[in-house]
Formats: sequence, C-alpha cells, structure tokens
Amino acid sequence: MTSATNNLNRAERDGDSRSFPDPYSLSTPEGAEGWEEMYGYHNRFLPGRQAEDSAKTWFRNSLHFPEVSYPFDQSVIDGSFTGTGVTNTRVFALPPAKGLDVRVINGYTYMSALPSPDAEEQARRAEEFAQRAGYYFQNWDSLYEEWVGRVTEAIRGVGALEVPALSEFEPLERVISDRGPTQGNQLLSAYHRLLEYGDQIWTLHSEFLNLGYTAYLQFLTLCKENFPEIDDQTISRMVSGVDVLLFRPDDELRKLAVRAEELGVGDAVLAATEVEGLNASLGATDAGRQWLDALEEAKDPWFNFSYGSGMYHSHRSWIDDLKMPLQGIGDYIGRLRAGEDLTRPIEKVAAERDEIVEQYRALLDEDVIEAFDHALQLSRTVFPYVENHNFYVEHWFMTNFWNKVREFSARFVQWGFWENIEDIFFLRRAEVEEAIYDLQMAWGAGGTPQGGFHWPAIIAKRKGIYEVLSAWNPPPALGPVPGEVNEPLTIMLWGITPETVERWLAAQEGNASSTVLEGFAGSPGVAEGPARVVLRPDQLDTVQHGEILVAPVTSPSWTPVFGRIRGAVSDIGGIMCHAAIVSREYELPAVVGIGFGTSTIKTGQWVRVDGDKGVVTILDEAPATTSTAAATDSPAL
Repeated sequence: MTSATNNLNRAERDGDSRSFPDPYSLSTPEGAEGWEEMYGYHNRFLPGRQAEDSAKTWFRNSLHFPEVSYPFDQSVIDGSFTGTGVTNTRVFALPPAKGLDVRVINGYTYMSALPSPDAEEQARRAEEFAQRAGYYFQNWDSLYEEWVGRVTEAIRGVGALEVPALSEFEPLERVISDRGPTQGNQLLSAYHRLLEYGDQIWTLHSEFLNLGYTAYLQFLTLCKENFPEIDDQTISRMVSGVDVLLFRPDDELRKLAVRAEELGVGDAVLAATEVEGLNASLGATDAGRQWLDALEEAKDPWFNFSYGSGMYHSHRSWIDDLKMPLQGIGDYIGRLRAGEDLTRPIEKVAAERDEIVEQYRALLDEDVIEAFDHALQLSRTVFPYVENHNFYVEHWFMTNFWNKVREFSARFVQWGFWENIEDIFFLRRAEVEEAIYDLQMAWGAGGTPQGGFHWPAIIAKRKGIYEVLSAWNPPPALGPVPGEVNEPLTIMLWGITPETVERWLAAQEGNASSTVLEGFAGSPGVAEGPARVVLRPDQLDTVQHGEILVAPVTSPSWTPVFGRIRGAVSDIGGIMCHAAIVSREYELPAVVGIGFGTSTIKTGQWVRVDGDKGVVTILDEAPATTSTAAATDSPAL
C-alpha cells in the first residue's frame, strides 16, 4: 500500500474533514441559470438523492468528456456509460466491479463507481465470469472478426439511413404500388433507427474492451507479484510494438507524402491548405490526378478520424475538414526532403519489448514461466482491440452518426425551425422527436410548423449558457475524500490514484507546487522545449516544431503533430490511456495525468518532460546552449 493511501486511510480514521466540494453546494455561474433544462433528469443531481449522492466520491471524466456537453451530445454519455455498465454487470459478470453512476453538473460529467459486490457475491459472479469470458478468450480471433463485421454493418447502416425529402406530393409509385408509410412516418422511423444505432454501438464498444483490460490486468498482477519493484511502464512495454488501427490514418498521411514526392507534386500539395486548392492545382495534370485518387482512396475509412475524442459533434473529423491531414502531409514532405526515414519504428519497439521480456522471464522460477508466457500471449492477443475499438466506434461510427444528425437538421432548417444546421445539437434527443411530430403534422396538413416560433429563442438562450459554462473551472472531484483508490481501470485508464487525489487536495488548499508537476510515466525519455498549451483541437495548428505539447488530453488523431513536438503532457490519463500508448509507439517522451498542467504551464515557458519518472518541471528559461528547436536526451522521430 502506498504512503498516499496510508495518509488517506489515516485521515479517515482520525476524522479528517478534508473533502472536495459537495455537489449540492456548487453554485450556478452567473448567466447560466436554467442550465438544467439542457440535460435529462437522469443526468442531474436531484434533491431527493442528496444524502446518498453527497456521501459518494465523484470523479470528473475529463478523459472522455473534457468540455461542456451539448444537450444532444448527452446521448453519447448515456450510451457509453450504459455500455460499460451492462457489459460489466449483466453480460460478463465481472466479479469485482459493476458499472458507474453518472451525473452532470454545470455541463461537466462526473462518475462514481458503484459499490463492489461482497465476497460471497464475487464468488458467485466468478463462476459466471469464467464461463463467459473463457469462451471469448478461447475464441478471441474469430469472435473479434465477427465483431468487426457487426460494427462495420452499423456504420454502413447509419450512412444508408434516408432522411425523407418531404416533397410536395408523395411519389406516385408509392400511391399506386407501395401504399405504405408516408415520408412523414419515415422521418420519425429513420430518427428512431439512428438513435437505436447510437444506443447499441456502445454495447458493442464495451463487448471486448473490458475483457481486454481484464486480460492485461491478469498479466500486470502476475508481474507485480513476481517483481514487486517493477513499474507499470515496463509492464506496458512488454505488450507494445503490436500494430493497431489507430496508427493507420497517420500511416496514410506518410504514404501520401511519399507518393506526392514520387509523382513530383509535393510543392503543389505544400501550397494547398484546403481541398479546393488541391483540386485546382493538381486536377490539371496526370500526376496530380493520380495523387488526388490516392487521397480519395485513403479517405474511406481512414479519414473518419475525429479531431477530439469523438464524443462531441463539434470535434469534426479529417473527412469533414482536411486542414489537419493536409498539414500533416506537408510536415512529412518536409521531413522527407530533410532526409528523414518516415517509417514508424515498429521493429525497434518490438525488439526493445522482447529484450525486456527476456530479462524478466529469466528471473522467474520454473513453475511460474508457463503462467507468465500464457498471460503475456493473451495480453498481446487482446491488446490490438483495446485500441482498435476506438477507431471503429469513437471515430468512424461517430463521424457518420454526427453527420447523419446534421442531415436531419438540414430538413428542419429548410422548414424554418432554426437557421443553422449545427443548432440541432442544442436540443435534447427527446426534443428533436417533439420537433419531428410538429413537422409531421405541418407537412401532412400543408400548414406552417410551430417550430420556427418556439426553438430559436431556446437555442439562443442555451448558446449563451454554453459559453458561460465553458468558462467555468470544474473541480476534479466532488464529495468526501475516498479512503482508498484501488479499482484497476480507474487507475490505468483515468490515472486516478491515491497520489492523484493528494495532488488535487493540495491544489484545492493552495499547497501545490507551481514548478514541479507529477503524474504517470506515460512514455520513456526526457525532453526539453518551450511549452505549447492546446485546450481544444482547433488550436493544434498553432503547434510549432520543437515544442512540448500540453493539453487536457490528447487524441490519437493528433499524431500528425507528433513530428513537430519533442514531448507530450496531459492533465488526465493513466498508463493505458490513448495518449500514453500512442506516445510509446512513436517513441515520444510523455507524462500523463498531471492534473493541472494546462492551468499551471503557460505557452512559451521552458519545460522538461521526464517520461521515465513521470515528472514535468517548469524551468526559468531555456539553457544557453540549447536552441528552442532542440531536445535533450529524447529519441528522434
């Protein structure tokens, strides 16, 4: 047990009154009054549950939901937590864990783990788990292939959904032959079908994910039992070097850069900042058209890659906005011309991985080696899914989902409900259904819908509330200080540990260090450089060569900027978060889960990222012998 855990337990025994803010004590920021109507009742802290909810510790889920959630986007929060909960509790019966309670306050998402089953219940669940999980582990590859088919079918299904045109008359052939539902009926049916896809995708999301983490946890536990001093980063490196789909979009950019140089159109690609410019400069030559064909081939599916977590409609994808991928291609062209090898160091990472494995395996007793080999092999088998699901669901599916919602909104804009296609996201999903009923009635009767007289004022008010809430600083946790933090996924994925809780308390009490920030050693290596604080994906184009990226959380789709930076720092995340995994594969020093990096570090400050120790240090100034474009002791990309 760590010293921080001892401190927390001692504080609990001694009646220490330290706590995070009570959720019911938080006030509404001025100008955001009425924010509650933007979210369903099941998402809010309700007065009738105050005694129960105030007694629980709530952690802010800034890993997946770092920003204020739009009313419609709340459907993703509901779906993702439902998928996790039902998979843990009802499908596989994980012995030690159920799901999470979820609440939204002032637009931000908080979660609290439901109580673990008692010993007797865990034993009963273990029998169920052994049968269910055992079947999956024994048939992993074939079941995973089937899963890919089901998810791909859902993605294509969303894309194929037809939003009826609501034409003046029903098509004659429908009157003569089909005699079925009208376009108005089909509008409601298609919307329901879209919500069904959105609801079911999150169960698919968690189907293999939690089992993947379970397999990795078994390997981690075995390593800790036999090597008490081993750190989590070393264990994670034993299963690294396995190619995953999350790297494929960036690989496509590298290939497009190489192809541009081969065809002699690199200068034209460098000069273009948008697709229109590309078509104008490249469409007139055979070489240019060949490159444009290669670009089109890469887009589906690899450009269905959200600029953020995929959980927000506002984080558009590469396929919607080519600014980032074009910038990435341009960076790679520059590196090619500088004589760099763009090949990702998969073989090097794999060789280092195998060397680490052999070093530790040689220290094991003979009777443990077989269990070690089995646990390691299972971890490597399931590891690709732990990342691949993210591309299929959060990126590819959600890109299509958000864009299909926009198709529905376009119909409402056509009928005068609101002015901007993006305005639909300021309605809750149930309110969109109300608007459909209004449109059905008006279209069917040949009248004017009520929506144009109802929704604009509500949308305008909610836009104002959203802006106010976006400027509010949400606390990292709510409620009493936990006696201990020992749930493995909370630690590995979100980076919430007893030490994390202590740092949050120190910051709350004004005792936090302003120059040394501690977190998780996400990816090995040490780097120095000027900081670049990026709070939102639309700020990524400000990142310059040689800088240290500092963000609330990084997205896998940010990998094109990794060629420009010397190190990465994130406020949230543990050793198995996407930022840590991607950084390790790209040999980029990273420290994750430092808590207050974006609010402590300022753009331009010289910082040192120690990815071996998990420490970020704010230095007074750049060393006299080091240029701002140079790193110290960090692997070259």
